[in-house]
Amino acid sequence: MSAQTKINEALLKDDLYQAVNGAWLKTAVIPADKAATGGFYELDQNIEKTLMHDFDAWLENKNLPADRPTQEFVKYYQLAADFAKRDQDGFAPAKKYLDRVLDLKDLADWQAQWTDLNLEKFDAPFGFYVQPDMKNTSQYALYAYPAGLFLPDKTYYEDGNEQGQALLAVLQKMLHELFLKAGYDEEFTQKTITQALAYDKLIAPFQKDSTQRADYVKSYNKYSFDDFKAVAENFDLGAVVTELLNATPDQVIVTEPNYFANLDQFVSPDHFEAMKSWIFVKTLMSTTAFLSDDIRILGGTFSRALSGSKEAMKAKKAAYHLASDQFSQVVGLYYAHKYFGPTAKADVKQMVEKMVAVYKKRLANNDWLSEETAKKAIVKLDALGINVGYPDELDPLYTKFVVDEQLNLLDNAVNFTKVATKDNLERFGKEVDRTRWEMPAHMVNAYYDPSFNIIVFPAAILQAPFYSLDQTASENYGGIGAVMAHEISHAFDNNGAQFDEYGNLNNWWTEADLKHFQELAQQMIAEFDGLKTEAGTVNGKLVVSENIADAGGLSCALEAAKGEKDCDLRAFFISWARIWCMKSSLERQKLLLAVDVHAPHTLRANVQPKNLDDFYTAFDVHENDGMWLPKEKRVHIW
Repeated sequence: MSAQTKINEALLKDDLYQAVNGAWLKTAVIPADKAATGGFYELDQNIEKTLMHDFDAWLENKNLPADRPTQEFVKYYQLAADFAKRDQDGFAPAKKYLDRVLDLKDLADWQAQWTDLNLEKFDAPFGFYVQPDMKNTSQYALYAYPAGLFLPDKTYYEDGNEQGQALLAVLQKMLHELFLKAGYDEEFTQKTITQALAYDKLIAPFQKDSTQRADYVKSYNKYSFDDFKAVAENFDLGAVVTELLNATPDQVIVTEPNYFANLDQFVSPDHFEAMKSWIFVKTLMSTTAFLSDDIRILGGTFSRALSGSKEAMKAKKAAYHLASDQFSQVVGLYYAHKYFGPTAKADVKQMVEKMVAVYKKRLANNDWLSEETAKKAIVKLDALGINVGYPDELDPLYTKFVVDEQLNLLDNAVNFTKVATKDNLERFGKEVDRTRWEMPAHMVNAYYDPSFNIIVFPAAILQAPFYSLDQTASENYGGIGAVMAHEISHAFDNNGAQFDEYGNLNNWWTEADLKHFQELAQQMIAEFDGLKTEAGTVNGKLVVSENIADAGGLSCALEAAKGEKDCDLRAFFISWARIWCMKSSLERQKLLLAVDVHAPHTLRANVQPKNLDDFYTAFDVHENDGMWLPKEKRVHIW
């Protein structure tokens, strides 16, 4: 998408998004193997092409870097790209994993094998992971969480949800074809699929929906170990945990208490056969990406129905993604060092620090925060960590991945899963490592981590249309500047604001300030709730945290842009609208409306500028214009 896309001047007062992006949208074509295209996606596709080109030489053992993690990545990529061998093997590599599920005799047998099954990430109705204790982020703690469903969210199972019924039909058809291709007879196929889908529907009502999960502070529910063990009578939760950790924890943090309070209703002798069928189907689906090309394509049918992608990726591209996802930080460091480098890293970090300084000034001059709360907010901002481009060192986990070239692709993947799972569990009780990055450097994205109180900007997003030396300062502030300030704002959204400067869940607000902040958050919910898109209506509560961050980010970036000597407000807002340019399938839009905490891209581009007085000045917007919002309805938080 060119930054020089023609602007429709006549539309600027009525629809900023269409005025800036309409000409591009008319001709843009979504790649057949993608669900969307636009600013983020075109960058991602360019990186994909660049890295695949670079790695082609490595596959032929040309110019191969000497470091071991990169060499192991190439070995794995070679296995993934060897479709002659994969096609020859067919379903055979998956059979031993499927047989292991079929051989489970009863609940006691499943419990006896639970640790080994968990290490290989066989699905179960519940699971565990180790991450920082949200109230003491210097230490790792054990969390318990519910199973993932076949459908994206429990609401898809509700009566009258036509989308859920349509997706279930696609899933059933795909599974039927996979079972037969794997050599299972019709009777076993029908029985297993029916039981698996019934079990998924059985556990769904006990889970939170996406809106409830968006309030992630409520996922912190600390149980003593004795209380946690007592939630189930049909099997020994305590034995499962102590064997898994090789230790006895004092506590377990439960993300969804209602789900665990009802475990005995669906993890029981009466439901064991249905549960086993559910595990079998989950296992089957998880293996298809590592098998023959026809199985890979068939196994992706359901995910393509969810996203609206018209075709599966070509074999070579699928192999690239499979291998680069497994070695993501290795690939990311290669990309960053070759295409970003230390000079750009330092330059962008200075820009982030400038945005932090602007944010600090805004907090100090805020007209609704008390002096006491404002001072604590600035303390949190002063402690904010800034990670730009790429980590200084490779995560040690990736040095543990060693390819066994005598084994097939799936067996190597399972071995890597064991290594990664053990690595996570071994953190339990240890001091937290705050240097770990959650995103690789070649990912076009950014994030704020409330438990570490850090913002992270991978190298891949630090280019046009977000940021470029060829763009004016106003354009850069409307792009990457707003993204930077968006991530800073997450420290003060409805979730992030509940964490202190150390990343601990800890209220630092006065009672009056917190009440007023919650009222402002409710205004943001109301501003978006019920807005119509071609895919349906917006759930304001689901998207409130990202909208608070968008509002804070845009207003803060605007102030920074106005501080430059040649500020161009038009260019600033046009740049903002341009970065949200996107064309996506209707299926993807429907999915995101149901589960994504971000507002639809058209609304991100159009609604937030309406809250800022400078927007009306820049484009001479008045009461009868489409972009007009009455002053009393404009939401201002940060």
